[in-house]
Amino acid sequence: MSDTDWTGREFDVDVGDVAHGGHCVARAEGRVVFVRHALPGERVRVRVTEDRGKSFCRADAIAVLEASPDRVEPPCPVAGPGLCGGCDWQHAAPGPQRALKARVVAEQLERLAGLTWPVEVEELADGPLRWRSRVRFVTGRDGRPGLRAHRSHDVVALDDCPITLEGAAGEGLARRARPGTEFEVAEDVRGTVHLAEIRRGGRPKQLSGGIAVEHAAGRTWRVAAHGFWQVHPHAASTLAGVVGEWAAAPEAGRVWDLYAGAGLFASVLADQVGRDGTVLAIESGRRAVRDGQSNLADLPQVEWHCGTVERIASTVEQQADVVVLDPPRKGAGGGVVAAIAGASPDRVVYVACDPAALARDVATFAGHGYRMTALRAFDAFPMTHHVECVALLRREAGVGERGGPARAG
Repeated sequence: MSDTDWTGREFDVDVGDVAHGGHCVARAEGRVVFVRHALPGERVRVRVTEDRGKSFCRADAIAVLEASPDRVEPPCPVAGPGLCGGCDWQHAAPGPQRALKARVVAEQLERLAGLTWPVEVEELADGPLRWRSRVRFVTGRDGRPGLRAHRSHDVVALDDCPITLEGAAGEGLARRARPGTEFEVAEDVRGTVHLAEIRRGGRPKQLSGGIAVEHAAGRTWRVAAHGFWQVHPHAASTLAGVVGEWAAAPEAGRVWDLYAGAGLFASVLADQVGRDGTVLAIESGRRAVRDGQSNLADLPQVEWHCGTVERIASTVEQQADVVVLDPPRKGAGGGVVAAIAGASPDRVVYVACDPAALARDVATFAGHGYRMTALRAFDAFPMTHHVECVALLRREAGVGERGGPARAG
């Protein structure tokens, strides 16, 4: 542990491998330095931005002394040190960005789940720019909207956001308001922009639109514009396709859709089990449940339950053939995993937006006799460190019906 605060100090380092969170690892005087705006193999000059006196500190690369061949000029003028914190990898070419994310997913699986797994992050359609359909801008001291700097409350005013769909960026950034006002902007599949204003300490005020129209999994959806929906326009259908393929729910079967949102995966599962089957959809957001009930009104086999997965799943006594879950960034956790294992599904399809949470839960599933047998990863958030994964877990032979080891005799 260092007794000296390095904040503001500048020095040169050789950059090591990528780490989870949008930075790379370097070392200086026996300490780990997490460096943003650098790439593996580079030599850079850094300025320490945060030092809390532990065995590590955080820094920005302020000068590149020896550049990686993967380095490119960022397409956004405020994607540099000390500026907008919305993106992590604009200084890397798109292919190398995906390779960095793949290394992070593989490292998390190895470190937290003890799995050595080859990972490829697949590109979604339409390239690395103009993909973000939902964004929240915030006004700074001058009343202009923008995004916050990395790990800061400071607002960087923006004239444009190159990763955001043009309509959403133009509508949100054209506004002016008192400091701290937030503008939630969503652009749906029709190109309609939905805008809500949130003043500090106040409730959201819808300024335009409110009900977004989306197309995914062979259906047209009408959902709350500012509720949960995949941010990348091609992510919902892509993920639904993988979930459907891997779930392979039997006709007349019983399946669970946990953290169901507006019912994207439930719609696919309902088609598989048919009218004689059951899809138990659990979602804590009341508006999402209402949207799901409305959009899937033609699928009476979907049973909606509004409440936390932690509470409801642990009280369900029936077994399940398949369980699909799409938990928040923190993951499902031991209680939910135990409830799933207790339902004895043959397959679990896990959709994850955080590789560390996925790896922790995969390790927990292993303790209940479930082994990961397939994994796909998608670049649903280009230019950022985020990555979307789908994992298939299968119950191992010799595991009893209630999730514990089978007994002989």
